[in-house]
Amino acid sequence: MYLRFMLSVRELQHNDIPLLLNYWYTAQNAFLIGMGVDVSKMPAQDQFKEMLTQQLNTPLEQRKSYCIIWLLEGSPVGHCNTNPTTFGEEAKMHLHLWHSAERKKGTGTAFLNLTLPLFFNKLKLQTLWCEPYALNPAPNRTLEKAGFEFVKKYITTPGFINFEQPVKQWKMSVSTFKQLYA
Repeated sequence: MYLRFMLSVRELQHNDIPLLLNYWYTAQNAFLIGMGVDVSKMPAQDQFKEMLTQQLNTPLEQRKSYCIIWLLEGSPVGHCNTNPTTFGEEAKMHLHLWHSAERKKGTGTAFLNLTLPLFFNKLKLQTLWCEPYALNPAPNRTLEKAGFEFVKKYITTPGFINFEQPVKQWKMSVSTFKQLYA
């Protein structure tokens, strides 16, 4: 799909933290549940802010999480992060477009195409995983379009803020990344 807008990506900066907090803490419960979030497991907003600040203050090689901000016409509209991350080995990726107006247009795939080189090159990854909620079709379509390999569908609790759920596990190896994004 041809996008008529200028898309760009960059690493998370301190001034982005309020935007991420706004995304998570003003979202409707139904939206969060649709992503597989157990709302009762959400940390307090100040704890979440501290986690993001700590991420930025930790050397890249030691981070457990790494976040990229997605920009449309220079304005932040989403983020993509890895968590957990094992530098030089593997990471699990999470995709978030903040506004419904930006979804279902191919924008997520375009942003992901811009993000993958940062994840593989900066984090020196061998494998990038993503396990979106199986009942949330958007990220699953995005991963397929971006060249991820479907591995399996299974039930797990994919993260500390999630409920037990069916997920679709997707994988991209460094060799696939180099073939697709060289």
